Amino acid sequence: MTDFAPTHPGEILLTEFLEPLGISQYALARAAGLPLPRVNAIIRGRRAITAETGLRLARALGLSDMFWINMQARYAADVSRAEIADDLVHIVPLAG
Repeated sequence: MTDFAPTHPGEILLTEFLEPLGISQYALARAAGLPLPRVNAIIRGRRAITAETGLRLARALGLSDMFWINMQARYAADVSRAEIADDLVHIVPLAG
């Protein structure tokens, strides 16, 4: 099995939305009411998307409110799962 590194939501934001739609980081930041450095840090994978930021990005891009929030949660879970994989195999469920 090949292990793939989880894709940060900022990479998706850049490659699936900004670049194909011809939207600059500045234009997105302005439309979403976000500081440009925050948008840049997200795109560079150096900052997580908070609930507030996710809602603003979703509204500016015409997406569902939970789109970016869910993507960030999935990314965080994938990263954590990889980090503690050796511990997880030793945890015995209490129920089920």
